[in-house]
Amino acid sequence: MKNSAILLVNCPDQKGINAAIADFIFRADGNILHADEHQDHERSLFLMRVEWDLNGFKIDMREFAKRFQPIAGRFQMEWRIALSANRPRVAIFVSGHDHCLADLLYRHETGELACEIPIVISNHPDVKRWTDFYHVPLHVIPVAPDNKPDAERQQLELLRPLGIDLIVLARYMQILSPDFIREYLPNRIINIHHSFLPAFVGGRPHHQAFERGVKLIGATSHYVTEALDDGPIIEQDVVRISHRDTVEDLVQKGRDLEKVVLSRAVRWHIENRILLYGNKTVIFD
Repeated sequence: MKNSAILLVNCPDQKGINAAIADFIFRADGNILHADEHQDHERSLFLMRVEWDLNGFKIDMREFAKRFQPIAGRFQMEWRIALSANRPRVAIFVSGHDHCLADLLYRHETGELACEIPIVISNHPDVKRWTDFYHVPLHVIPVAPDNKPDAERQQLELLRPLGIDLIVLARYMQILSPDFIREYLPNRIINIHHSFLPAFVGGRPHHQAFERGVKLIGATSHYVTEALDDGPIIEQDVVRISHRDTVEDLVQKGRDLEKVVLSRAVRWHIENRILLYGNKTVIFD
């Protein structure tokens, strides 16, 4: 397992930031593995992700904040540190469409997603074949308009003792309440939307696209906020379609897109490759 540290930085753009960070790591005998940056010239912002090998690094990571603070203060940085050895704990929510769930569990099993998945929550029992196959605990909690608050209470009671870092809505077809979402703010819930947002919001987007005669369909993965389908976009992709494609063809192509787009978003989050500012994301992939 890789033993590295990842530093994510957001600060006003100015001279000397790269040099200061590289020099800090060098003087502690750190070996930089990756360094990526982005300047937003309109906002005069500097954003950076730097990863370095911790083997031989002379600073105890428990003391990192104290040692790094002079540089952070000098450049007015908002920053956070993450360790590659820490495996985030991920809960997956899913409804009747199980293709994204199956894909995520497979990628986790093969090591592509470096996380722990201690629980899957669904309002449909049909997904049990996948959780049984991959040996992941499943909790089925039916959701109806008249029991939604109670269902969310049960879900939170299951999640809290598990120390969940991220919730993935893998085609979970229920709208989470603001109270639920606030438990996992900021940016700790990822959703897959089966259209290329902001087009074709709401239900049955492939039918909407078919009726409109579009030549492209897409999928969007985004962080969940209290504003429906309006959180920061992490990843999007599209596929071409033609007049020969039926609604069923669009649905099939859409499913393929959803799996890829969601898995990319989850992996980038787990690997600390996403830096947010405003309602935007920068992906250091």
